Amino acid sequence: MFPRSQWMHNLPILEERLGYRFRSLERLEEATIHKSHTNEFKKGGIRRDNERLEFLGDTVLGLVIAEYLMKTWPDAPEGVLSKLKGRIVSEPTLAQVARNIGLGNFLLIGRGEEITQGREKNSILSDALEAVIAAIYEDGGLDAARMFVLREFRDVIEAATRNDAITDYKTELQEYCQRELETLPKYKIVGQSGPDHHKVFDVAVLIRESVWGEGRGYSKKEAEQKAAAAALDRIAQTTKDIQQSSRSGSSG
Repeated sequence: MFPRSQWMHNLPILEERLGYRFRSLERLEEATIHKSHTNEFKKGGIRRDNERLEFLGDTVLGLVIAEYLMKTWPDAPEGVLSKLKGRIVSEPTLAQVARNIGLGNFLLIGRGEEITQGREKNSILSDALEAVIAAIYEDGGLDAARMFVLREFRDVIEAATRNDAITDYKTELQEYCQRELETLPKYKIVGQSGPDHHKVFDVAVLIRESVWGEGRGYSKKEAEQKAAAAALDRIAQTTKDIQQSSRSGSSG
């Protein structure tokens, strides 16, 4: 465990790693103080820790990622977006981003955590990263936080949103039908147009012989994926309507 003076001296170096210069360095200080240090050194003058910033940072991170996914994948259903967001903001992912920055080396932690390699623990690193995001948000606003998140999470976002991950609506729909309805969706070509070298396919997806979605594409596969995406959207909306109707009936 390094002394407090060294921790303070290292914060400008952390600013460089973060690619953000704080107007008030106190925000970064708070973001890098773990509760284990505060608990062990209550008489040392430090009564702050990063838990409150962590709470805020979790929300800011979720907002930035959700906003990015919605703008980047405007046709993706809510279920797919939620799954992608879950991958990106998971604890192991956040911890890896923190390691890439070297954030653990700049944390003020207690002796107990130092002994047990606390600087490498996923939980401590992910919480600290969320606290840093909140500190940037409080210091420079949402635009600054967004710029930081999208830059540092770029590789993670790209890996999570590869085409095979985002467009596999057929698998998503099949899993839902098997789990909830004990049946499988069926795909039917309902129309074709255009010359042979540039043919357009219209496909409908049927669940228990009823059409739940339609899609158009330059290949059968593309059309089926779009039909599955439309079906997932309708399922999500139908489920939401049923829940709202149920709540309305209960309140009445």
